Amino acid sequence: MTILVTRPSPTGEQLVTRLRKLGYNAWHSPLIEFSPGRELASLPSLLQALSANDLVFALSQHAIHYADPMLARTGISWPAHLAYYAIGRTTALALHKISAHPVTYPPERETSETLLQLPDLQDVSGKRALLLRGNGGRELLGETLTERGAQVTYCECYQRRDVHYDGLEQSRHWQQIGIDKLVITSGEMLQRIYTLVPDYYRASWLLGCQLIVVSERLAEQARQLGWRDIRVADNADNDALVRALQ
Repeated sequence: MTILVTRPSPTGEQLVTRLRKLGYNAWHSPLIEFSPGRELASLPSLLQALSANDLVFALSQHAIHYADPMLARTGISWPAHLAYYAIGRTTALALHKISAHPVTYPPERETSETLLQLPDLQDVSGKRALLLRGNGGRELLGETLTERGAQVTYCECYQRRDVHYDGLEQSRHWQQIGIDKLVITSGEMLQRIYTLVPDYYRASWLLGCQLIVVSERLAEQARQLGWRDIRVADNADNDALVRALQ
């Protein structure tokens, strides 16, 4: 088997390195890349406006990657009096490492749905919640917290943008090197590769590949696009993806 990893750098490159050490034929073609978000400069003031036991949500590692240097440049540390949450284990570890504060995360799948099931988030009436995210993310978390009584503020810490490929040339290359498994970690990337690949290669190659995805929601999206061979990893970190590929 030959595996195409589409997740962005550096986690995509790290996954390919691990797979190659295990003897797999793996390639990295990131479909999106990141840059600082439009609201990143406002993060220090947004954090300082929060009161004791207000909520901070880190919705990806990338949000932490851009947020922490911004705070460091302005001489502000992550306040100890806030309650910190993360979308999953890897993001929680990243936030804990740079803040030294406890970070709560859902023990199972890395989704907004499982995060919202945490007992402490059932009644957030009167609290303020700051969501650290990228552009174009899902609205479920913010909308549900608002319904539960929280005052929600967003901070776009990073922006995603498509990596440019010539669709015909790249599809031909992927097919020629024998790609038969695709690692897809977001709905955005799934839609991107589906539209990037021309009709001929989509029918003759792409939809015949096995997909490794990170949630049942993403698997259902793939089924609607025409994939049939789909495997759902335990969560979105590289450890889970390696397990799903073995």
